Amino acid sequence: MARKKTAARGISPARLVREEERYLMNTYRRPPVVFTHGRGCRLYDSQGREYLDFLAGIAVNALGHAHPRMVRVIRREAGRATHISNLFHNPYQAPLARKLAEWSGLNRVFFANSGSEAVEGALKLARAFAHAKAASGGAPKTRFLALENSFHGRTFGALSITHTAKYREPFAPLVPGVEFVRFNDVADLEAKFDSSVCAVIIEPVQGEGGVHPVSAEFWERARALSVQHGAALIADEIQSGLGRTGWKFAYQRFGSLPDIVTVAKPLASGLPLGAFIAREEFAAALHPGLHGSTFGGGPLICAAALEFLTVVEEDGLLDAVRARGAELRSGLVKLAGRFDFIREVRGEGLILGVDLAVEGAPFVQEALRRGLLINCTHEHVLRLLPPFIIRPRDIAEFLGKFERVLAGAARSAKKSPTPASAAQTAPPAARAAAR
Repeated sequence: MARKKTAARGISPARLVREEERYLMNTYRRPPVVFTHGRGCRLYDSQGREYLDFLAGIAVNALGHAHPRMVRVIRREAGRATHISNLFHNPYQAPLARKLAEWSGLNRVFFANSGSEAVEGALKLARAFAHAKAASGGAPKTRFLALENSFHGRTFGALSITHTAKYREPFAPLVPGVEFVRFNDVADLEAKFDSSVCAVIIEPVQGEGGVHPVSAEFWERARALSVQHGAALIADEIQSGLGRTGWKFAYQRFGSLPDIVTVAKPLASGLPLGAFIAREEFAAALHPGLHGSTFGGGPLICAAALEFLTVVEEDGLLDAVRARGAELRSGLVKLAGRFDFIREVRGEGLILGVDLAVEGAPFVQEALRRGLLINCTHEHVLRLLPPFIIRPRDIAEFLGKFERVLAGAARSAKKSPTPASAAQTAPPAARAAAR
């Protein structure tokens, strides 16, 4: 009987779900499963059932669940000080900032609470830099360029540079001065980039948009145009950064750096922390009073983040991500040869998407029933974001169960309601495949 109670408050799962339906705002569609704890790559529900976690809290739990080193640091710091105002120094901000500067190749860091806040700060920094240049005799720059299919967050500024209509339209009008560029379309980028642009923001691998990697040609042209027009190149690495692709940052597979990069998700290994990192020239546009955060960069959270980055380095997890990602991708490609409704497998490292010609929701439901955690984005792309610590036998287990998911859910899945629109917003290679 004890296993059927939640750890907190001893409320039965059914009652807990009813109370959530009664008291929480209706913003999430959740299955009637209550997860109570996890260990490594596994999660466990209130009935004691085990799940292989290939979602990792949407790319947050990069070290899995209850990693011993993370547990030790969080317990230690919780007994010291959970919060110290940013009006004062704490022991962990400077070491963490130094580590992020070294990882990114940039110079200065600002700590926030989330990815959306990191994006907001990056946009403000780009505008502040542009205004400072204009004040010294330069031309005014206020426009932002973002990409079709992009997702940058839910706050007004981040939402304004997010392309998908279903996220934007209920809250219109949004922040003005934003224009969207066709994904990986260099000609469209060149046509829309002029001296009024203060920043272009790019996800090196679009996550929510369907796991689409940006091409080297597009990135390098954006870099050159930013230099030409005195604009900021912002890399949104909230989902793709900090090791997810097998690089410290996904932009490092290109030959040039951004001016500003945003990070969050895995940074504090499940605790809320985001940051934006900038080149010295851009960082100098902020001075005391222009930006701030009450909770951003507290000692407990910064200590956890510093430990996360140290674990990635000391345990060789970037090499592991590349190796396990190649194994997983190879297995998925083999499955694509057996199931004709799989249109494409794409991504890099441990951010992979399985693009379907049918709607993806039934596959997510069937996976949950079989003890697998995945999710669907863009209506028809199954997104896989396993922890960095997965082992070859975890991948073999996943592929075996996933094959049964594909076979079982295919019978109930309907043809994707948006293949035409998906083809219009996808990169040229994917558009050709869809046709």
